[in-house]
Amino acid sequence: MPTGVAIRDVSRQLFDAAERVLLRSGPNALTSRAVTAEAGCAKGVLHRHFADFDAFLAELVLDRIGRVRAQAAALSASAGTGTVVDNLTAALTDLFESVAVAIVGLVTARDELRARLHRAGSTGVPVLAEATVMIASYLAAERERGRLVADPGLDVDTLALTLIGSGHLLFAGRGGVAPEVAEVRKVVSSIVSPAVAGARAPR
Repeated sequence: MPTGVAIRDVSRQLFDAAERVLLRSGPNALTSRAVTAEAGCAKGVLHRHFADFDAFLAELVLDRIGRVRAQAAALSASAGTGTVVDNLTAALTDLFESVAVAIVGLVTARDELRARLHRAGSTGVPVLAEATVMIASYLAAERERGRLVADPGLDVDTLALTLIGSGHLLFAGRGGVAPEVAEVRKVVSSIVSPAVAGARAPR
């Protein structure tokens, strides 16, 4: 490709194709041939832009991490508006209705991919680790605004881990069929309502 813009366009086309394959068929179906076939381009295109398939997958995951960080900025900006439960319900739904669950399965299944991501600075379970930071930052912002109880024992990091873990379990293993929003909201409410200022803990 003669310009950087064109290269980015090809990368985005390949990333989008890879996400569709992941969502439709899972990590085991994700091969360079499957990606280029889904993207409707020649088989050699992927290898002209990436050193190998693991390098492509690493960039795919890093791209998804970048999107989580963009979502984090929007979520933090929502602090003080709406309700804490509704904001968290929307954030978890947006996160896990995307390719995030499949990305976690992909990283778990490929040792070399995990190694590359760790060398790139990603720690913990990629995507989920960044999502946990996103939720913790939002909860800290709500606590600063007085919308969470002023309790020194309230650990937003632990609360965030609980929300992400519960969200992942709620969305995983459903064959691509997302839970109802009301179901997500019920789980979020059961976890955070005791910490919301002025709210009564669920019975």
